Amino acid sequence: MRTPLLLDFCYYLENTPLSLAFQDTSWVIPSAQSIHILAIAATLIASLMINLRLLRISGNELSIASVISRYTPIMWFTVPMLLATGAILIIAEPARSLANAAFQLKMLMLCIVLVLHYWLLRVSDRDSFFWNASPKKRSLASTLAVCSIALWIGIVSCGRWIAYT
Repeated sequence: MRTPLLLDFCYYLENTPLSLAFQDTSWVIPSAQSIHILAIAATLIASLMINLRLLRISGNELSIASVISRYTPIMWFTVPMLLATGAILIIAEPARSLANAAFQLKMLMLCIVLVLHYWLLRVSDRDSFFWNASPKKRSLASTLAVCSIALWIGIVSCGRWIAYT
């Protein structure tokens, strides 16, 4: 959605002293992008480990709750890093991201996958055997894992697509 109000905000943000400083300092954007890529890799690996366990592909010797509790701290550590580095990238080049449909879709998918993961964590905290209680719950776990993997693929794809739109 490229509304006039959004484009005006992008123009305003692009001309703030902080944005101009980021644009004029040659190492800020590449450094933020590098940290952002490393943080997304760590987040993806943690999420993939959880999803593979939900799909019963790996870690069968561990309970689903223990795998979720093992890898969730990595995600909660890297998500603020993604937020900080993403904010730097947005401030440096606001129109490139804020007015971009791929960025907007990426943010929507990110919100959905984080809420999904938070819900998985809460359910597992309340009942560590929840996902093994019935075939229906095991099927739900598999469905949620496939949705999560698809969302992460979409997030990464949109992130790459931002550079080309």
